[in-house]
Amino acid sequence: MRDILLLSRAWHFAAQRHTSQKRKGKAQEPYVNHLAEVAELVATATGGLDANLVAAAVLHDTVEDTVTLPAELASVFNDDIASLVMEVTDDKSLDKAVRKKLQVEHAAANSKRAKFIKLADKTANLRSLVKSPPDDWSVQRRREYLDWALAVARGLRGTNVWLEAQFDEAAEQLAASCAKSS
Repeated sequence: MRDILLLSRAWHFAAQRHTSQKRKGKAQEPYVNHLAEVAELVATATGGLDANLVAAAVLHDTVEDTVTLPAELASVFNDDIASLVMEVTDDKSLDKAVRKKLQVEHAAANSKRAKFIKLADKTANLRSLVKSPPDDWSVQRRREYLDWALAVARGLRGTNVWLEAQFDEAAEQLAASCAKSS
């Protein structure tokens, strides 16, 4: 499938699957905005040379947060995209604390391409907590999220200098935001 067609299908698929979802932040942005930011970070970091990776970034939450099955991604797109999405997908049958612990433990073992998605996802999440934190998230909860994201990112280092700098900048901004709010 040609790159433009692949990416158009990925966007259409993701938009349909996440249609009623909103970000948790005060602004209640459409969830697709998060997907757009993650995909743009991945595309920029890779120079736009890996359409499957960018498509996987667009689709990275479909299995975790919608009714999408891995086999469906493989049939609609391809095995490579489905595999990348599954590599960054948490097992929702596990307790949240266990899932978070496993992300830290498994980050370094992820493939380099999956690390791009994970690092872009964490960067976008940190940026979102700076711009529009959820009303029910205390400063302490934002700091705890930051500490956890930093622990995950330690295992993702060595992926891409530019993307790591984006993450570091977002982490610094969230730390400053937390310090200012306390």
